[in-house]
Amino acid sequence: MRRFQCTSLCSYNWPYCLRRCTYCNFNKYIPKENKDHLITKCLLQETETLLQLSGVSRITSVFFGGGTPSLAPPSTIAAILESVSKLVNLSHDAEVTIEVNPTPAGMSKLEDFCSAGVNRFSIGVQSLQDEDLKVLGRDHSSRESLQTIAEARRLCPGRVSVDMMFGRPRQTVESWEKELAELLEICDDHVSLYQLTLERGTQLFKQVHCGVASVPGDDVTADMYHSARRTLQQHGFLQYEVSNFARHNSMSGHNMSYWKGEQYIGVGPGAHGRFVPVGEGGLDREARTQTLEPDVWMREVQQSGHGTRRRTHLSHLQLLEEVLVMGMRMTKGITNKHWELFSPHMSLQEVFGASSDVQELLRNQRLILNDRGLRCSWDGLALLDSILPTLLVELEKQTFLKPH
Repeated sequence: MRRFQCTSLCSYNWPYCLRRCTYCNFNKYIPKENKDHLITKCLLQETETLLQLSGVSRITSVFFGGGTPSLAPPSTIAAILESVSKLVNLSHDAEVTIEVNPTPAGMSKLEDFCSAGVNRFSIGVQSLQDEDLKVLGRDHSSRESLQTIAEARRLCPGRVSVDMMFGRPRQTVESWEKELAELLEICDDHVSLYQLTLERGTQLFKQVHCGVASVPGDDVTADMYHSARRTLQQHGFLQYEVSNFARHNSMSGHNMSYWKGEQYIGVGPGAHGRFVPVGEGGLDREARTQTLEPDVWMREVQQSGHGTRRRTHLSHLQLLEEVLVMGMRMTKGITNKHWELFSPHMSLQEVFGASSDVQELLRNQRLILNDRGLRCSWDGLALLDSILPTLLVELEKQTFLKPH
């Protein structure tokens, strides 16, 4: 496993938000007082600890998520990037992305974020309908979204992504298509589309459960997804992952690395990581989760240098399961050469080729398994959630029949 160790990604979680959206169950907190200085100090300390523990020599991309990372002072972003570049080699062409809430406050910081070292923006538009934004609990308007996109494109042309959500309350296929047409007039070269998921415990879940609100059925959301795929393709966007579309080769390098099963270091409250702790003699990859609650996390970092709450050794099967699940999200799927990096003794053909269930998926043109690798067809990608269980069962069966 040491051969994966020379390069890595860094993902930072800024846990604070000004308010909680009605659909969101992410790890986020509304601060009672300003602790920017303290959390910045702790982010720097945990960065140093985990980079040393991982033994990586080069960072190829950095992502600031949350929460609402655009609430962070640009000086925090600058300090983190400076720290990373001092500790390891931060590639000169490293992709540095920050998620931005398209409020006037968020837009006003864009130039300072660029000066701090950010070179890509991911803007959480979600909807261009003001009434829908209110239902979702968002604190921006459609007009503010358009202004933020324009300013971001001015600062980072070709490196601005827009997040949109479908399956929203009262949404129809027709209104969705109209909204997409409006988006395509002003967006840059990357679009991410996510279906609204009703998460238990959220305000919107309760509203739907009580009959106060309703969301489109599965058939309608499937039509929305298919319509969006066709529309984006007609406008020159290549779908390269279940939810992500790009033109002019503007794919997210950071996310591509996730889907390829590369290791990454997660820093900040609630952050997740996957890496081999070679700094303490580790040989196998671990799944690591940082403490959720910011104040508790900061105390742990001050005491121990990091706030890792849970670390789980990944077995060979668990590692292959992650490579499979993440890799199948990409339209290119998993190449034989890439699979061999993680499974040198058992090829994709050996794992899946003899399975009657997989053969049925191949006959129905949901899957493609050939001398290049394994991937979903155009139709199959929309059904990935129903295909993966079949693949995972077969992977587990073959792994136990032929241990590595």
